[in-house]
Amino acid sequence: MPKYLIQTAYTAEGLRGLQKDKGSGRRQAAASALESVGGRLESMHFALGDYDVVIIADLPDHLSATAVAIAACSSGMVRSKTTPLLSVEETDQALAKTVTFRAPGQAGS
Repeated sequence: MPKYLIQTAYTAEGLRGLQKDKGSGRRQAAASALESVGGRLESMHFALGDYDVVIIADLPDHLSATAVAIAACSSGMVRSKTTPLLSVEETDQALAKTVTFRAPGQAGS
C-alpha cells in the first residue's frame, strides 16, 4: 500500500481542541479517519516548527489521501500538506526508466 507523509498545522481553535482531546485523542481520531478509507496509521509525532503533527500513513491511493485531507482541512481546525512517499526500491525502478526530455532553451536532437 502506498505511503504518505501528512504534515498538519493547527489553527488557534484547533490547538484549543488539542488541549481538550490530548495527543492520544488526536492519534485515535487520525487512525480512525485513515481506517475509514482503508488506510492505516503507521506513526504520528508532534513537532515544533511549521507543522504541529507529522504522520506516516498507508493509504490505498491518491483519492483516499485527498479525501482524508479534505475532511481534515474543511473542519477549519487544521491545514495540511500530503506528500506521496517512494520506497528505495520504487526509486530504483524510476531511475531505471529511460526518459526523453529536452530542457527549456536547449537544442533538440
